[in-house]
Amino acid sequence: MSENWRKAGWAGAAIGVLAAGAAAGVAVERITVGRGLRMKARLALDAAGDYGSLRGTEGTCRAEDGTELHYETDELPDDGKKRRPRRADTAGATVVFCHGYCLGQDSWHFQRAALRGVVRSVYWDQRSHGRSARGVAQAEGVPVTIEQLGRDLKAVIDAAAPEGPLVLVGHSMGGMTVMALAEQFPDLVRDRVVGVALVGTSSGRLDEVTYGLPAYGLGAVRRVLPGVLRALGSQTELVERGRRATADLFAGMIKMYSFGSRDVDPGVARFAERLIEATPIDVVAAFYPAFQTHDKTAALQRFADIPVTVIAADRDMITPPEHSVAIKETLPAAELVVLEGAGHLMMLERPDIVTGLLTGLLARAGALPAATNVGTHDGRSTAGSAAQPGR
Repeated sequence: MSENWRKAGWAGAAIGVLAAGAAAGVAVERITVGRGLRMKARLALDAAGDYGSLRGTEGTCRAEDGTELHYETDELPDDGKKRRPRRADTAGATVVFCHGYCLGQDSWHFQRAALRGVVRSVYWDQRSHGRSARGVAQAEGVPVTIEQLGRDLKAVIDAAAPEGPLVLVGHSMGGMTVMALAEQFPDLVRDRVVGVALVGTSSGRLDEVTYGLPAYGLGAVRRVLPGVLRALGSQTELVERGRRATADLFAGMIKMYSFGSRDVDPGVARFAERLIEATPIDVVAAFYPAFQTHDKTAALQRFADIPVTVIAADRDMITPPEHSVAIKETLPAAELVVLEGAGHLMMLERPDIVTGLLTGLLARAGALPAATNVGTHDGRSTAGSAAQPGR
């Protein structure tokens, strides 16, 4: 028993270092801004910003276990021409966006705004996230797996884009979902996928990520964190009340792990906070173990013959840039861009650059209509914004 308490103590100390870093910023804010004013500021940001307000044609489909998955489609304007899309007709491609852990389809807000009317796009919420239902299998005690998420993506594709070429875009867990799809449905990739974007993601070895923790406490954190999360997940109401009571510290932690720069637009930072705080603690707990065993390095070979863009951020503590470099080493022909001074939510922090890289991928895949001009720069022309390792 004493050994377990000692390990938990080390874990608590290590996590405390992170909390202290976030609390330091919160403390400075509290010196000059009262709690009531901070609450009013949050409400004002929520009301003023239109982040996450874009909606498309709604649809639902059922995963293999019966879980209802929500998706939305941004259609192209009807030109009156009815034609059956083919893989060779890449200009008629559908772009499918897969979001990350503790987020939702609205995390692609800026990219969605830029690509509306340009390409047909599908945005969906992963099981137990956003507007999708809680996982039926998880309610029956079946653990979440990345493989299950890949099959969920297949169900969404079957419902929202049953034919024609595809471009798959995945951020963090969404990138892993794309890899799991390729592993389980190689024929789909071979016959229909014409481009892939992997944003701030990993093909494996996530159990080695430090999350910025000091080395002396990391081992203890890894041993006790799954159990701690399970315990917290069993006390959802109590934990959610605690999250609301410590909103300032929670916001500081989110900002520290989401963004690499200090001058992030307050409205964007608040938007990220809303996305993450909408994920219940029991969902956080249910998904976390799947990342520790995730390994889809071999599945990456399914993308060897198509255009691939890999985007990383040099201050990402969740999926560090080394993981994107590893993807590039597996796929030598892929384009790798590392954004300087950016963090894990790079599509919100550096939206113009990420959108430019995605439109560049669409252009290479032949998936943009002729004469399209939607920020097709690749971001490297912006001084200090991006760099491409020569590896």
